[in-house]
Amino acid sequence: GLFRHLPELEVLLPVGISFYTFQSLAYTIEVYRGTRRAERHLGIFALYVAFFPQLVAGPIERADRLLPQFHRVNTFQVDRMVRGLKRMGWGLVKKMVIADRLALWVDPVYANPQDYPGATLAMATVFFGFQIYCDFSGYSSIAIGSAQVMGYELMENFRRPYFSRSLTEFWRRWHISLSTWFRDYLYISLGGSRVSHRRWMFNILVVFLLSGLWHGAAWTFVLWGGLHGALMVIGLESKEYRDKAARALGLAKSSVLRNGIRILYTFVVVTLLWVFFRANTIGDAFYILSQLTSGWEVLARPEQRLELFYLGAHRVIPFWIAVGTIAGLIGVDFLLEREPDPKDLLSSRSVWFRRGFGYAMVLALVILGVFERSEFIYFQF
Repeated sequence: GLFRHLPELEVLLPVGISFYTFQSLAYTIEVYRGTRRAERHLGIFALYVAFFPQLVAGPIERADRLLPQFHRVNTFQVDRMVRGLKRMGWGLVKKMVIADRLALWVDPVYANPQDYPGATLAMATVFFGFQIYCDFSGYSSIAIGSAQVMGYELMENFRRPYFSRSLTEFWRRWHISLSTWFRDYLYISLGGSRVSHRRWMFNILVVFLLSGLWHGAAWTFVLWGGLHGALMVIGLESKEYRDKAARALGLAKSSVLRNGIRILYTFVVVTLLWVFFRANTIGDAFYILSQLTSGWEVLARPEQRLELFYLGAHRVIPFWIAVGTIAGLIGVDFLLEREPDPKDLLSSRSVWFRRGFGYAMVLALVILGVFERSEFIYFQF
């Protein structure tokens, strides 16, 4: 008699409720702290809460950035509109060409992981890491670009997170508007690092556990957030020893080899933790992780090698298209990482490069875009 079927509330929640709730909370907390004066114009405050480009899935804007822009008179500027449209185009490419095409591989595998060998599970896991990045950062680019067309500047929400050299750096680059929200209004409120060492580690764990819970009321999300927090604590505790080991091996902090190893390590850890985020149940997550190193013998048998690339009705060619789009994404992110001012990759390039990049985006959308019904992953959070 311990388990009872409790009645469920059939409540249809408003779209984007968590994002504009966080945005309203930030405003309320800032006014309460006395760091910002209350907005007296109801229409402007309503526009701040319900600004449509970022209403559904962020970025979670701060009052001190966005509210002053609504008091300003905007005039039409062609250059600003063109930059915004380019940003929207790149966001559409990330969403429709990369994320939605990778979903064709990820979704059937994670729906029935027991039906696939370890090699296929590993491939789908890596694909999901790029799928969720392109899905969410694609939406953010569309939101930022559409706001820019109208004359408003939204904060950057992603800064090439898969080039991070540690989990700490990853969370400074991934979903920046949410991670900074938790930092400013939860982590600092708990005392941040200005407390005893043990309490500091506890604060980090609490923030990541609640971050996981924010993504969904399921143990998979809680475990995903808790593991990120635990590994963050372990990384902070072991930093001194890792630096000593690197010096003993003759690896300077800025060496290309050491940075490459750190980027690869961070990518592998983040990708493995995505399994808990994507799996339908904790049982599925542990099954996938336990099978990642098995089943690779199919690559040694030519007659079965192609089966790795067949998922239902999908053929080998779409697989290589998916791999090619990931390679293109990494190439663009690499250029952005090396750009002094990465806000506009095309501004400092030749006219032929700018035109070629623009035409390539249009062709990729027309030829490779997935136009079937789909939705953004973060619409559910």
